[in-house]
Amino acid sequence: MNQIIASLKGYVYGLSLPKIGVVDILEIIIIAFALYHVTFWVKRTRAWTLVKGVFVLFSAYIVAYILDMSVILWVFDKTIGLGITALLIVFQPELRKALEELGQKKIVSSILPFDENKDRNIRFTDRTVNEIVRATSELAKAKTGALIIMEKDIILSEYERTGIIIDSAISSQLLINIFEHNTPLHDGAVIVRGDRIVAATCYLPLSDNMGLSKDLGTRHRAAVGISEVSDSLTVIVSEETGMISVAVGGKLLRNIDGDLLRRKLNDFQENPSEEKPKKYFWRRKGGDRT
Repeated sequence: MNQIIASLKGYVYGLSLPKIGVVDILEIIIIAFALYHVTFWVKRTRAWTLVKGVFVLFSAYIVAYILDMSVILWVFDKTIGLGITALLIVFQPELRKALEELGQKKIVSSILPFDENKDRNIRFTDRTVNEIVRATSELAKAKTGALIIMEKDIILSEYERTGIIIDSAISSQLLINIFEHNTPLHDGAVIVRGDRIVAATCYLPLSDNMGLSKDLGTRHRAAVGISEVSDSLTVIVSEETGMISVAVGGKLLRNIDGDLLRRKLNDFQENPSEEKPKKYFWRRKGGDRT
Protein backbone atom coordinates (compact mmCIF):
# COMPACT_ATOMS: atom_id res chain seq x y z
CA MET A 1 0.00 0.00 0.00
CA ASN A 2 2.82 2.35 0.88
CA GLN A 3 4.46 1.59 -2.44
CA ILE A 4 1.27 2.51 -4.30
CA ILE A 5 0.97 5.80 -2.42
CA ALA A 6 4.60 6.58 -3.05
CA SER A 7 4.28 5.85 -6.77
CA LEU A 8 1.20 8.07 -6.98
CA LYS A 9 3.02 10.91 -5.24
CA GLY A 10 5.93 10.53 -7.62
CA TYR A 11 3.56 10.62 -10.58
CA VAL A 12 1.82 13.75 -9.29
CA TYR A 13 5.10 15.49 -8.54
CA GLY A 14 6.28 14.61 -12.04
CA LEU A 15 3.39 16.41 -13.65
CA SER A 16 4.25 19.86 -14.93
CA LEU A 17 1.40 22.28 -15.41
CA PRO A 18 1.90 25.09 -17.90
CA LYS A 19 2.43 28.50 -16.43
CA ILE A 20 -0.48 30.81 -17.13
CA GLY A 21 0.23 34.49 -17.12
CA VAL A 22 -1.86 37.60 -17.50
CA VAL A 23 -1.30 37.66 -21.26
CA ASP A 24 -2.52 34.06 -21.59
CA ILE A 25 -5.70 34.84 -19.65
CA LEU A 26 -6.25 37.91 -21.82
CA GLU A 27 -5.86 35.81 -24.98
CA ILE A 28 -8.38 33.24 -23.72
CA ILE A 29 -10.90 35.99 -22.94
CA ILE A 30 -10.47 37.61 -26.36
CA ILE A 31 -10.81 34.30 -28.24
CA ALA A 32 -13.87 33.27 -26.20
CA PHE A 33 -15.43 36.70 -26.75
CA ALA A 34 -14.80 36.53 -30.50
CA LEU A 35 -16.10 32.97 -30.84
CA TYR A 36 -19.27 33.82 -28.89
CA HIS A 37 -20.16 36.80 -31.04
CA VAL A 38 -19.24 35.08 -34.32
CA THR A 39 -21.51 32.19 -33.34
CA PHE A 40 -24.27 34.60 -32.32
CA TRP A 41 -23.91 36.48 -35.61
CA VAL A 42 -24.08 33.28 -37.68
CA LYS A 43 -27.06 32.03 -35.67
CA ARG A 44 -29.20 35.12 -36.30
CA THR A 45 -28.58 35.27 -40.05
CA ARG A 46 -29.38 32.94 -42.92
CA ALA A 47 -25.73 31.85 -42.81
CA TRP A 48 -26.75 29.39 -40.09
CA THR A 49 -28.40 27.13 -42.69
CA LEU A 50 -25.23 27.19 -44.78
CA VAL A 51 -23.12 26.38 -41.74
CA LYS A 52 -25.23 23.30 -41.11
CA GLY A 53 -24.60 22.22 -44.71
CA VAL A 54 -20.85 22.64 -44.21
CA PHE A 55 -21.10 20.56 -41.04
CA VAL A 56 -22.77 17.75 -43.02
CA LEU A 57 -19.92 17.78 -45.55
CA PHE A 58 -17.36 17.75 -42.73
CA SER A 59 -19.12 14.77 -41.13
CA ALA A 60 -19.02 12.95 -44.46
CA TYR A 61 -15.29 13.61 -44.67
CA ILE A 62 -14.74 12.17 -41.18
CA VAL A 63 -16.70 9.04 -42.08
CA ALA A 64 -14.72 8.63 -45.31
CA TYR A 65 -11.46 9.04 -43.38
CA ILE A 66 -12.43 6.44 -40.77
CA LEU A 67 -13.54 3.92 -43.42
CA ASP A 68 -10.50 4.73 -45.57
CA MET A 69 -12.53 5.63 -48.67
CA SER A 70 -9.63 6.72 -50.82
CA VAL A 71 -11.67 7.99 -53.78
CA ILE A 72 -13.90 10.21 -51.64
CA LEU A 73 -10.86 11.50 -49.72
CA TRP A 74 -9.15 12.29 -53.03
CA VAL A 75 -12.22 14.25 -54.17
CA PHE A 76 -12.29 16.19 -50.89
CA ASP A 77 -8.55 16.96 -51.10
CA LYS A 78 -8.88 18.27 -54.65
CA THR A 79 -11.92 20.41 -53.97
CA ILE A 80 -11.04 21.85 -50.54
CA GLY A 81 -9.43 24.93 -52.08
CA LEU A 82 -12.39 25.58 -54.33
CA GLY A 83 -14.70 24.94 -51.37
CA ILE A 84 -13.12 27.73 -49.33
CA THR A 85 -13.47 30.13 -52.26
CA ALA A 86 -17.07 29.03 -52.77
CA LEU A 87 -17.83 29.65 -49.08
CA LEU A 88 -16.47 33.19 -49.36
CA ILE A 89 -18.72 33.80 -52.37
CA VAL A 90 -21.81 32.26 -50.75
CA PHE A 91 -21.29 34.11 -47.46
CA GLN A 92 -20.42 37.39 -49.20
CA PRO A 93 -23.61 39.27 -48.16
CA GLU A 94 -23.25 38.19 -44.53
CA LEU A 95 -19.52 38.97 -44.44
CA ARG A 96 -20.16 42.40 -45.95
CA LYS A 97 -22.85 43.04 -43.36
CA ALA A 98 -20.49 42.03 -40.53
CA LEU A 99 -17.75 44.34 -41.82
CA GLU A 100 -20.24 47.18 -42.09
CA GLU A 101 -21.25 46.64 -38.47
CA LEU A 102 -17.58 46.74 -37.46
CA GLY A 103 -17.27 50.11 -39.16
CA GLN A 104 -20.22 51.63 -37.33
CA LYS A 105 -19.58 54.15 -34.56
CA LYS A 106 -21.69 52.29 -31.99
CA ILE A 107 -19.79 49.03 -32.33
CA VAL A 108 -19.50 48.51 -28.57
CA SER A 109 -23.22 48.96 -27.95
CA SER A 110 -24.05 46.66 -30.86
CA ILE A 111 -22.02 43.68 -29.58
CA LEU A 112 -22.50 43.87 -25.82
CA PRO A 113 -25.32 41.62 -24.62
CA PHE A 114 -26.72 44.27 -22.31
CA ASP A 115 -27.07 47.12 -24.78
CA GLU A 116 -30.19 48.90 -25.94
CA ASN A 117 -30.83 46.36 -28.70
CA LYS A 118 -31.04 43.35 -26.42
CA ASP A 119 -34.83 43.28 -26.71
CA ARG A 120 -34.86 42.77 -30.47
CA ASN A 121 -35.93 39.16 -30.14
CA ILE A 122 -38.84 39.94 -27.83
CA ARG A 123 -42.10 38.92 -29.46
CA PHE A 124 -44.73 41.54 -30.21
CA THR A 125 -47.74 42.06 -27.98
CA ASP A 126 -51.41 41.36 -28.54
CA ARG A 127 -51.95 45.06 -29.21
CA THR A 128 -49.64 44.80 -32.23
CA VAL A 129 -51.65 41.83 -33.50
CA ASN A 130 -54.88 43.78 -33.14
CA GLU A 131 -53.49 46.83 -34.92
CA ILE A 132 -52.16 44.78 -37.85
CA VAL A 133 -55.41 42.83 -38.25
CA ARG A 134 -57.46 46.03 -38.09
CA ALA A 135 -55.24 47.84 -40.61
CA THR A 136 -55.15 44.85 -42.96
CA SER A 137 -58.92 44.52 -42.93
CA GLU A 138 -59.40 48.21 -43.74
CA LEU A 139 -56.79 48.09 -46.50
CA ALA A 140 -58.44 44.99 -47.99
CA LYS A 141 -61.86 46.67 -48.04
CA ALA A 142 -60.42 49.65 -49.90
CA LYS A 143 -58.29 47.41 -52.18
CA THR A 144 -55.15 49.19 -51.13
CA GLY A 145 -51.98 47.17 -51.65
CA ALA A 146 -49.85 46.50 -48.58
CA LEU A 147 -46.77 44.52 -47.60
CA ILE A 148 -46.06 44.13 -43.87
CA ILE A 149 -43.07 42.08 -42.69
CA MET A 150 -43.03 40.71 -39.13
CA GLU A 151 -39.42 40.17 -38.14
CA LYS A 152 -38.50 37.17 -36.01
CA ASP A 153 -34.96 36.01 -35.12
CA ILE A 154 -33.11 36.96 -38.30
CA ILE A 155 -32.55 40.72 -38.29
CA LEU A 156 -33.56 42.32 -41.60
CA SER A 157 -31.27 45.33 -41.35
CA GLU A 158 -29.95 44.65 -44.85
CA TYR A 159 -33.42 45.34 -46.28
CA GLU A 160 -34.21 47.96 -43.67
CA ARG A 161 -31.42 50.13 -45.08
CA THR A 162 -33.11 50.14 -48.51
CA GLY A 163 -36.11 52.01 -47.12
CA ILE A 164 -36.86 55.01 -44.95
CA ILE A 165 -36.31 54.67 -41.20
CA ILE A 166 -39.45 55.41 -39.19
CA ASP A 167 -38.95 53.81 -35.74
CA SER A 168 -42.50 54.46 -34.58
CA ALA A 169 -44.99 52.70 -32.36
CA ILE A 170 -47.31 50.59 -34.47
CA SER A 171 -50.92 51.61 -35.04
CA SER A 172 -53.56 50.77 -37.60
CA GLN A 173 -53.94 54.44 -38.55
CA LEU A 174 -50.24 54.75 -39.28
CA LEU A 175 -50.19 51.60 -41.40
CA ILE A 176 -53.21 52.76 -43.40
CA ASN A 177 -51.62 56.16 -44.01
CA ILE A 178 -48.33 54.58 -45.10
CA PHE A 179 -49.97 52.42 -47.78
CA GLU A 180 -52.47 55.05 -48.92
CA HIS A 181 -52.29 55.76 -52.65
CA ASN A 182 -50.16 58.70 -53.84
CA THR A 183 -48.31 59.03 -50.53
CA PRO A 184 -44.49 59.09 -50.39
CA LEU A 185 -44.26 55.85 -48.37
CA HIS A 186 -46.88 53.69 -50.06
CA ASP A 187 -44.48 51.87 -52.40
CA GLY A 188 -42.45 49.02 -50.92
CA ALA A 189 -42.65 47.02 -47.70
CA VAL A 190 -42.96 47.92 -44.04
CA ILE A 191 -40.71 46.09 -41.55
CA VAL A 192 -42.08 45.54 -38.04
CA ARG A 193 -39.67 44.63 -35.25
CA GLY A 194 -41.32 43.84 -31.98
CA ASP A 195 -43.99 46.47 -31.37
CA ARG A 196 -42.47 49.13 -33.62
CA ILE A 197 -42.43 49.98 -37.30
CA VAL A 198 -38.74 50.37 -38.06
CA ALA A 199 -38.80 51.19 -41.78
CA ALA A 200 -41.04 51.66 -44.81
CA THR A 201 -40.62 51.60 -48.61
CA CYS A 202 -38.15 48.71 -48.24
CA TYR A 203 -37.08 46.73 -51.29
CA LEU A 204 -37.23 42.93 -51.04
CA PRO A 205 -35.72 40.09 -53.06
CA LEU A 206 -38.10 38.51 -55.55
CA SER A 207 -38.69 34.77 -55.41
CA ASP A 208 -37.62 32.72 -58.43
CA ASN A 209 -39.91 29.85 -57.43
CA MET A 210 -41.41 28.57 -60.67
CA GLY A 211 -44.20 26.88 -58.76
CA LEU A 212 -45.89 30.16 -57.86
CA SER A 213 -49.06 31.05 -59.71
CA LYS A 214 -48.56 33.14 -62.85
CA ASP A 215 -51.21 35.62 -61.76
CA LEU A 216 -49.16 36.71 -58.75
CA GLY A 217 -47.59 40.13 -59.04
CA THR A 218 -44.39 41.65 -57.74
CA ARG A 219 -45.81 42.24 -54.26
CA HIS A 220 -46.54 38.55 -53.67
CA ARG A 221 -43.26 37.38 -55.18
CA ALA A 222 -41.38 39.80 -52.95
CA ALA A 223 -43.24 38.47 -49.92
CA VAL A 224 -42.34 34.88 -50.79
CA GLY A 225 -38.77 35.96 -51.57
CA ILE A 226 -38.15 37.50 -48.14
CA SER A 227 -39.71 34.47 -46.46
CA GLU A 228 -37.25 32.22 -48.33
CA VAL A 229 -34.17 34.03 -47.00
CA SER A 230 -35.41 34.72 -43.46
CA ASP A 231 -37.73 33.40 -40.77
CA SER A 232 -40.10 36.37 -41.05
CA LEU A 233 -43.83 36.40 -41.67
CA THR A 234 -45.22 38.71 -44.33
CA VAL A 235 -48.79 39.96 -44.64
CA ILE A 236 -49.87 40.90 -48.16
CA VAL A 237 -52.94 42.81 -49.34
CA SER A 238 -53.62 42.59 -53.05
CA GLU A 239 -54.24 45.91 -54.76
CA GLU A 240 -56.27 44.28 -57.53
CA THR A 241 -58.56 41.98 -55.52
CA GLY A 242 -58.21 43.13 -51.91
CA MET A 243 -57.32 39.56 -50.99
CA ILE A 244 -55.23 38.99 -47.84
CA SER A 245 -52.34 36.52 -48.00
CA VAL A 246 -49.54 35.39 -45.68
CA ALA A 247 -46.06 34.28 -46.71
CA VAL A 248 -43.82 32.33 -44.32
CA GLY A 249 -41.12 29.74 -44.88
CA GLY A 250 -41.23 30.19 -48.65
CA LYS A 251 -44.92 29.25 -48.77
CA LEU A 252 -47.86 31.48 -49.62
CA LEU A 253 -51.27 31.14 -47.97
CA ARG A 254 -53.82 33.04 -50.05
CA ASN A 255 -57.30 34.41 -49.53
CA ILE A 256 -57.53 34.35 -45.74
CA ASP A 257 -59.86 36.30 -43.49
CA GLY A 258 -59.12 38.38 -40.41
CA ASP A 259 -59.65 35.51 -37.97
CA LEU A 260 -57.16 33.24 -39.72
CA LEU A 261 -54.71 36.12 -39.99
CA ARG A 262 -55.01 36.68 -36.24
CA ARG A 263 -54.33 32.99 -35.58
CA LYS A 264 -51.28 33.06 -37.82
CA LEU A 265 -49.93 36.12 -36.04
CA ASN A 266 -50.62 34.56 -32.64
CA ASP A 267 -48.76 31.40 -33.67
CA PHE A 268 -45.88 33.53 -34.94
CA GLN A 269 -45.99 35.54 -31.73
CA GLU A 270 -45.52 32.57 -29.40
CA ASN A 271 -42.25 32.46 -27.47
CA PRO A 272 -40.98 28.86 -27.31
CA SER A 273 -39.23 29.57 -24.03
CA GLU A 274 -42.50 30.24 -22.27
CA GLU A 275 -43.90 27.30 -20.39
CA LYS A 276 -47.24 26.10 -21.56
CA PRO A 277 -49.82 24.96 -19.02
CA LYS A 278 -49.97 21.24 -18.59
CA LYS A 279 -53.08 19.43 -19.74
CA TYR A 280 -54.31 16.26 -18.18
CA PHE A 281 -56.51 13.95 -20.14
CA TRP A 282 -57.84 11.75 -17.41
CA ARG A 283 -60.66 12.06 -14.98
CA ARG A 284 -59.79 12.15 -11.36
CA LYS A 285 -61.95 10.28 -8.98
CA GLY A 286 -64.61 12.71 -7.85
CA GLY A 287 -63.10 15.45 -9.97
CA ASP A 288 -63.47 17.09 -13.38
CA ARG A 289 -61.53 16.39 -16.49
CA THR A 290 -59.10 19.19 -17.33
